[in-house]
Amino acid sequence: MSQTTYAFTPDELADVERIKARYPHHQSAVMPVLWMAQDKFGHVDADVQRLVAATLDLPESHVHGVATFYTQYFKEKQGRYVLDVCTCLSCHIGGGYEMLHYLEEKLGIQEGETTPDGKFTVKGVECLGACGYAPMMQITNDVFVNHLTTDKLDQVIESLKKDELPAFEPIPLVQNRA
Repeated sequence: MSQTTYAFTPDELADVERIKARYPHHQSAVMPVLWMAQDKFGHVDADVQRLVAATLDLPESHVHGVATFYTQYFKEKQGRYVLDVCTCLSCHIGGGYEMLHYLEEKLGIQEGETTPDGKFTVKGVECLGACGYAPMMQITNDVFVNHLTTDKLDQVIESLKKDELPAFEPIPLVQNRA
């Protein structure tokens, strides 16, 4: 079994130094450097965490603690697009589980699995903080897709198959009518 060797390029190491310079203690740079590593490698498994720890001259246990505390850091390889479907109360009432199960059926995988082509991972997640737009989904810690329907999910999946992220959906604020 081959083990992947992870490394930062000289340009990326210069970026790490710029990140460290923003903080009084380099320990505070863990989160942005983990994000940088996840953007590069697609995950922050134990080997990537060791790289971040060595790069920041920090104990591996500290980096591991941060990486495992936050669900946005992927501790194992995921699909190119991670589809986080909210299943908390507001989204559940609005059909969140139905949307999750629809994606499972459409993509032929179960929650937590990745499609054989490596394109999609589907997850049911806790609150994403968009209860007023339920049911909703987040794509790879970035784009929110609000007011999900099966038709909307079909459109999103077809776009992502072409590596096109959905456009930002503005949500108008309710006007005070006092």
